[in-house]
Amino acid sequence: MIPNRISLPIVMLAAMTSAAGYSQSWVPPIEMAEPGAAGARVTDAGIIANYLPAKGEGKHPAILLLGGSEGGLGSGALQMAVDLQSAGFSVLQLSYYRAPGQPVAFSRVPLETFDKGISWLKRQSAVDKRRIAIVGASKGAEAALVVASRHKEVKAVVAGMPSAYMWAAFSWDGSDQPGASWSLGGKDVPFLPYGEFDPGIGMASIYIGGLRLAGAHGDAAIKIERSPAQVLLVCGQADALWPSCPMADMLRARDHNVTILAYEDAGHAVFGPPLADDSKSLPLLASLGGSPDGNNRARKDSWPRVIAFLRGSLKD
Repeated sequence: MIPNRISLPIVMLAAMTSAAGYSQSWVPPIEMAEPGAAGARVTDAGIIANYLPAKGEGKHPAILLLGGSEGGLGSGALQMAVDLQSAGFSVLQLSYYRAPGQPVAFSRVPLETFDKGISWLKRQSAVDKRRIAIVGASKGAEAALVVASRHKEVKAVVAGMPSAYMWAAFSWDGSDQPGASWSLGGKDVPFLPYGEFDPGIGMASIYIGGLRLAGAHGDAAIKIERSPAQVLLVCGQADALWPSCPMADMLRARDHNVTILAYEDAGHAVFGPPLADDSKSLPLLASLGGSPDGNNRARKDSWPRVIAFLRGSLKD
């Protein structure tokens, strides 16, 4: 499946948070996309998710799929789930914040939510629990890498627009959110604070500034080297939200199991199935760096490689 549209929140993240030193009025809508006939909504075992089991009898490799800082169950991530399902994977699109009963700000989001998602997947009849991967984009990529560092049974990770660090909290409504993005056992995990916002650079400036502080916050580094998983990172060298390619290089310096696909004329919309060449949403791909065609060319090149990587890493 090649979608003809993308989820607006994924490519309109440039307005964020008092943590960046300014406020904004636009707040992305909370989507709770229905899985349709291809899957089912899951609201048990402490999770809220869409489950799209692989077709055919027997057990199949499984993917925990994580969207970005738009939260909920976005239609863009659901399109990705459908595409992965058609490639032979059982997919759990997991909400970890902004769904009913979950944190409304990206503050102290419990890592236990992901633990519950993996446990749920392992119990499904269509899942081979020996062959589990995590796929995430943006803040979902940050989460995917953190979760893999905690779960040695995860065999593969694909992270689009990745982070090398766990970052501070933020809120879409501009309210002050001190502390960490993530929590464990009700306590903050270590985090890297933001730098100062530079209007000449834009949103990426708070992350570039934050990385300059990394020497004093080594415990905020994502310890991907603790994971035995094979890791594939996809980034755009023109990413205007955060420096995903430099952070991908940081991750590879920590772990030889990391492979990077970097694209010159692509930004924070580099990751996912490509759009149709006549899609009305194509211009949106350039909202956070790169050109529309550059981002879509990167998707056309990288998405088949993502599928091949997952198949190879999760082969029986």
